[in-house]
Amino acid sequence: MEKHAAKAASMAGGEDEEERELSIRGLAAYQPYDGILALKMALAEFMRQIMQESVSFDPSQMVITSGATPAMEILSFCLADPGNAFLVPSPYYPGWDRDIKWRTGIELIPVPCRSTDNFNISITALEIAYNQAKKRGIKVRGVLISNPNNPTGSFVPKQTLHDLLEFAAEKNIHLISDEVFAGSTYGSGKFVSVAEVVDDLEDFDKGRVHIIYGLSKDLSLAGFRVGVIYSYNESIVTAAAKIARFSSVSTPTQRLLVAMLSDQKFIADYLKINRERLRKMYNLFVSALNKVGIECFKSSGGFYCWADMSKFIRSYSEKGERKLWDRLLEEAKVNVTPGSSCHCIEPGWFRCCFTTLSEHDIPVILERLRRVTDSHKS
Repeated sequence: MEKHAAKAASMAGGEDEEERELSIRGLAAYQPYDGILALKMALAEFMRQIMQESVSFDPSQMVITSGATPAMEILSFCLADPGNAFLVPSPYYPGWDRDIKWRTGIELIPVPCRSTDNFNISITALEIAYNQAKKRGIKVRGVLISNPNNPTGSFVPKQTLHDLLEFAAEKNIHLISDEVFAGSTYGSGKFVSVAEVVDDLEDFDKGRVHIIYGLSKDLSLAGFRVGVIYSYNESIVTAAAKIARFSSVSTPTQRLLVAMLSDQKFIADYLKINRERLRKMYNLFVSALNKVGIECFKSSGGFYCWADMSKFIRSYSEKGERKLWDRLLEEAKVNVTPGSSCHCIEPGWFRCCFTTLSEHDIPVILERLRRVTDSHKS
């Protein structure tokens, strides 16, 4: 970090324009609320690397915000009115209930995915949910997905993305893809961005497709507060850029990131090492859970695993799940996210984050979990 801060301070190299940009006058003055062009260009290249160079991104279609959470809220404000709704395949990231609903007045309609289908998105289920919302007088404005999925850690298959785009076009609605974990992958499969699928389609209205991204996950820079709205819709970009006035990133932060993201060797090395460490910790953590009889869904990305603890629920219901969650927290001192918080309709699934742990923590977790799993056997 110090290396890139020094680089940001000295990269002018005698060029007057860059020298002015990095002077106190350049750093302290007002800048475009939606992000400086230099950072948009650096982020476009970084996102291209994240997607393994399978797709290119246009900086002019980008709005930079102070984190992915404001990016999601701003985009929601642009796409829907209070009382409108997004269809959201569930289980889904529980923070969306706060990030989207609280201030926008938009309703999120969970569309259940089942373990028997590997929690894959069902177009048939989306169709049913859309028609039910229509009967209730609710205007559906879009479908919202996360890819890699949070909480399951699975990739959305390329064919499913294609089907989602067709569904959006048929219903004249939008598709929002939250891809904040696109570079935090460790599975054997290949991550495919919706941007890659859109580029393959002919005669498709790209203006209904939008991507949320950020640097908190893939670059571990949560404190920098940098999010991205990437939209193919010029009107949405224009509107979001104006709302970004209330959610802009500081100029010194942007300049530091330009220097950091421009270091191609650092970025390539970081992404490689980060994926290796994620893979190692995922395997260690899942192996530990297996030792106490907890099976996990096969994840490919993200900072968590999706664990099936239904066998330890005394009553197969949301109430039974909550009781198990309470025991894990109070007796085992292990904090996990219950599936019901993610609108999972099958009791007993829990999201377990493993990236806050070290290898030395694994035996401790194992011992604590046994306080609950062993007592269930007795």
